[in-house]
Amino acid sequence: MAQDPKHIKISEYNYALPDERIAKFPLAQRDQSKLLIYRHGEINEDTFGSLPDYLSKGDLMIFNNTKVIQARLHFRKETGALIEIFCLEPAAPADYAQNFQQTSHTAWFCMIGNLKKWKEGSLHKEIEIKGKSIIITATRGEIHGTAHRIDFSWNNNQITFADILEVFGELPIPPYLNRDTQESDKETYQTVYSKIKGSVAAPTAGLHFTPNVFEALAQKGVECEELTLHVGAGTFKPVKSEEIEGHEMHIEYISVSRSTIQKLIDHQAQVIAVGTTSVRTLESLYYIGCTLFANPDIKEEDLQVRQWQPYEKEYGLSSLEALQQILVYMDRHKLDVLHTGTQIIIAPGYNYKIVKAIVTNFHQPQSTLLLLVSAFVKGDWKNIYEYALTHDFRFLSYGDSSLLIP
Repeated sequence: MAQDPKHIKISEYNYALPDERIAKFPLAQRDQSKLLIYRHGEINEDTFGSLPDYLSKGDLMIFNNTKVIQARLHFRKETGALIEIFCLEPAAPADYAQNFQQTSHTAWFCMIGNLKKWKEGSLHKEIEIKGKSIIITATRGEIHGTAHRIDFSWNNNQITFADILEVFGELPIPPYLNRDTQESDKETYQTVYSKIKGSVAAPTAGLHFTPNVFEALAQKGVECEELTLHVGAGTFKPVKSEEIEGHEMHIEYISVSRSTIQKLIDHQAQVIAVGTTSVRTLESLYYIGCTLFANPDIKEEDLQVRQWQPYEKEYGLSSLEALQQILVYMDRHKLDVLHTGTQIIIAPGYNYKIVKAIVTNFHQPQSTLLLLVSAFVKGDWKNIYEYALTHDFRFLSYGDSSLLIP
């Protein structure tokens, strides 16, 4: 059984990150970023465009095709106070696609900036969309964990909530960039393959990929598949407890197609994950399969992976057997796509089931993402980060990346 990671002290995952090493803007050419290659304990570097040179024919790469939404909405009260509403996840309807298509009313769970100035009443904003002037109203509802339910309504049933976010919303770039969102971020803070709207943060390892890199991967014989995990604001939530037992992971929405599950099985459940969001989704599939093995008649919405589930016991299934369980379940219920959620925390003591290599950026000190990397490289993260810091690598969302092969 895996060691219990709950008593890991987050202070052991600290390092000095000077502000000047945080990339405030991306490079003009995405695939000219630096690439650190970590293979079996050895470290080298190259440019990202050379990534296919380090992979093999027949490898399977998995990408997260989520698209960042313009989730920040700014309202001004009659008193002049500015209130920011940050849409985190849909409340009613709870399905992302359905919610974006609503045409007069919708509800989201949100964080609220300057909450103390919004004691009561609704907020209103007049905006112009498609040549028509509409008024959008925001009304506070009950508190849901650390988020507030906000009901939005507007006076034109030809306009969808997706239209409103597109015009009224602002792209939520990471807080550690310490700057305002710029028009250029609308393009540079999306992967070139982003499709499914729903994230409030980009899966940033994917920002380095270009059509040229995809063409080179195809020529090398590397296969590419997509899944979806909508990244929540919890990705930026610092670990404030001394031990990680006190840190609660946010639940994130995932969807994986039947064809992707089949492709994972065809590749013997051994894949290269692009980004920590793909890692969390892929590894969650193993525990979903184990849950189905124990309870074949469970409802889809009850398949959600709990934070500490991987550490509770040995499950006894191979990765292939777990994926087969999902396939059988999907076929029995005539599902083309599996929709559920994951709260998984991957930390030292975790045994990886499906991911054999990771493409990922350099993460914040004392973050859950650094724990995930440490678990993957068997604690060797300090050597990797020391190399990056002393060899002029750029850090965090718009920074450089690494290929990790333990």
